[in-house]
Amino acid sequence: MQSTAFAEPLLKAAARDVTSDLDLSTDEVTCLLDLAGQLKADPARYAQALAGRSLSLLFEKPSLRTRVTFDLAIQQLGGHSVYTHGPIGEREPLKDVARNLDRWTQGIVARVFSQNTILELAHWSSVPVINALSDMYHPCQALADVMTIRERFGTLRGLKVAFVGDGNNVAHSLMLSAVRLGASLAVATPVGFGPNPEIVSQAEGLAAASGASLLVTNDPAEAVSGAHVVYTDVWTSMGSESEAERRRMAFSKYQVSQSLFALARPDAIFMHCLPAHRGEEVTDEVIESPRSLVFDQAENRLHAQKALLLMLVD
Repeated sequence: MQSTAFAEPLLKAAARDVTSDLDLSTDEVTCLLDLAGQLKADPARYAQALAGRSLSLLFEKPSLRTRVTFDLAIQQLGGHSVYTHGPIGEREPLKDVARNLDRWTQGIVARVFSQNTILELAHWSSVPVINALSDMYHPCQALADVMTIRERFGTLRGLKVAFVGDGNNVAHSLMLSAVRLGASLAVATPVGFGPNPEIVSQAEGLAAASGASLLVTNDPAEAVSGAHVVYTDVWTSMGSESEAERRRMAFSKYQVSQSLFALARPDAIFMHCLPAHRGEEVTDEVIESPRSLVFDQAENRLHAQKALLLMLVD
């Protein structure tokens, strides 16, 4: 890696893989956000940092933001990406896939249905494996999210973030990332659609350590009241399409409408990881409002992922 004013110990993470948000320490997340800000302000600074490196993009799920931002991140750092789409481990054992790719490429970025696929890839691969989405976590999205919040407010410490909707992978990663940076989080979901209890317990421990708080409720108004950030996601994630109608009924009172958003602070921002189902989890009025930062989030996927690659890939 080229020599820069950014010291090497700051650039390199202790983690070999990022299979979940907690593979990066809180200090490493802070350093990553600082680095992402530098990359955004001065993209030429590390333009050849991954020269001669190639990375594998393994995608079981369709993607716009994740594929394009990782592809561009690798290119803009001087590297090369190889993309494949389809089931991983179907034609040959997953452990063989990992051990072929680690002979050819210097990292594996995987967007998969099951967290177990990520864990098995990481177990068998000798090069870094990055979770670009699984059923349990979406750490790359959370890094872009906290970067976006920090850009707007200068810090996460002392803020209230409200997540309204499904207690899914995005909610899990937002919980784990936001509370350890000092933001209090309120998650409102319908009964039976709450976040994973084990991840809630981890987030509660992180919140206690940072001086933040974590609330899990079934009342969207309670969650949004006084919030600095109101966040939502689709009601039906990829792979759960058979539940779409049942979920529309269960989530009908969890739409982020103008009236619900009005319960937040006057300077509150709206966030969504996209794609959005307008008219379901959010109204067009809210997502198109001046306080909507959904496209800032999307842009920041690029910068946060560039920083992550710099910290992981030798």
